[in-house]
Amino acid sequence: MEIEFRNARLEDVEKIVEMLADDKLGSERERFESPLPKSYYDAFSAIDSDPNNELILACLDEEIVGVQQVTFTPYLTYQGGWRATIEGVRTASSVRGQGIGSQLIGYAITRAKTRGCHLVQLTTDKKRPEALHFYEQLGFSATHEGMKLKL
Repeated sequence: MEIEFRNARLEDVEKIVEMLADDKLGSERERFESPLPKSYYDAFSAIDSDPNNELILACLDEEIVGVQQVTFTPYLTYQGGWRATIEGVRTASSVRGQGIGSQLIGYAITRAKTRGCHLVQLTTDKKRPEALHFYEQLGFSATHEGMKLKL
């Protein structure tokens, strides 16, 4: 299966939100409706204008079948090193289990290496044990306990 990767464009936002909403947790927190709430377009504009953020799409024969956001952050730790954070990984329900998620993550790792990052990190919701297993199979380790504060 030949997957092509590209940066998202404004006209892709609706398909991206559709994928984000197409699972149990996403359906509870996203608003995939027509028209889409303006907040999605505002977020896209902020991501698209930030050189340290990439909203990456996986495409199969021009069809968008996956998405992820990769954020590159400089830190004073690790001697001023950079790290990449992967968020919002989704594949279209029609192609789940076909290796597209693995290819997406592989692409993000390649981008992180290209940008000189020393570390790639991600979080996954504890309500998604299959996602935790997926990331472990790709070489990620649950070395830290993550915490969040909802505002």
